[in-house]
Amino acid sequence: MQFNLQGELVREGDFSNKHRPFLLFVSLLHVHIPLVTTEEFLGKSRHGLYGDNVEEMDWLVGKILEAVEENGLKNTTFTYFTSDHGGHLEARDEQLGQLGGWNGVYRGGKGMGGWEGGIRVPGIVRWPGVLPAGREVHEPTSLMDVFPTVVELGGGVTPQDRVIDGRSLVPLLQGAAEHSAHEFLFHYCGRHLHAARWHDKDSGRLWKVHYMTPRFHPEGAGACYGQGVCPCSGDGVARHSPPLLFDLSRDPSEARPLSPDSEPLFHAVVARVGVAVEEHRATLSPVPSQFSLNHILWKPWLQPCCGTFPFCSCTQDGGPSEK
Repeated sequence: MQFNLQGELVREGDFSNKHRPFLLFVSLLHVHIPLVTTEEFLGKSRHGLYGDNVEEMDWLVGKILEAVEENGLKNTTFTYFTSDHGGHLEARDEQLGQLGGWNGVYRGGKGMGGWEGGIRVPGIVRWPGVLPAGREVHEPTSLMDVFPTVVELGGGVTPQDRVIDGRSLVPLLQGAAEHSAHEFLFHYCGRHLHAARWHDKDSGRLWKVHYMTPRFHPEGAGACYGQGVCPCSGDGVARHSPPLLFDLSRDPSEARPLSPDSEPLFHAVVARVGVAVEEHRATLSPVPSQFSLNHILWKPWLQPCCGTFPFCSCTQDGGPSEK
């Protein structure tokens, strides 16, 4: 289906399959720099371009939900709204101010694989008639859970010949399960494991162990200003031995690192998470980088092309060459 800027349906969607399982995946460019907002929404909010982008995104999501309701699918459609990472703190403009969002009390932001501000994202679920309105679930979940959740709702079965890191959210959302199926979650920055969390179901405490953290610039700034995002490895990160330990159930902003003196369980928690990390790594299978030279050398369709294919030479500034 397609709407114009006045919200009018300009092309009828195909709802012939509405009595069978269907999947609609919408990946919006909104609230992502450069914050391209249409004229109808410019200045609509009191929070600059970012706020205008939020207003337009809200309108777009609303039009999708309206179409679902108009076709009688409201009570049979599971809707999951989320984001892929936290606010982009380094995206700022001297005149326009903060362009990349804000992460509240959570430390860090986009591109930081360990800090909560980079990996805590909104998770809003809508399924009228099945899930009670207004219910809050305070359990660690993952975007990897989307796949097995969709498979279960569609009546399928997840592949049994490989490790599936996600867990279906259906039991947790319906109240059949009290806790998330994730006892441990592992947080990467690129291919580097920066942190891991342990949800100790016996005590209810949520532990977070940091093995590497980005070096903020300037020091103490809370982000890597002057860079696009913080680096994942090399001199741009600090390695911690022993690792940093936080109790997220009591310190969600990760402001107070624990020590053996302040936390009697320090060594036990770090050791238990360390075992889980090793078990996790044993399940990983190495794969070639999709952008490695050997992988793309004979596959020109994978190579960046600045000119007219197959003349793909690029100049240093990123534009087409004169050749």
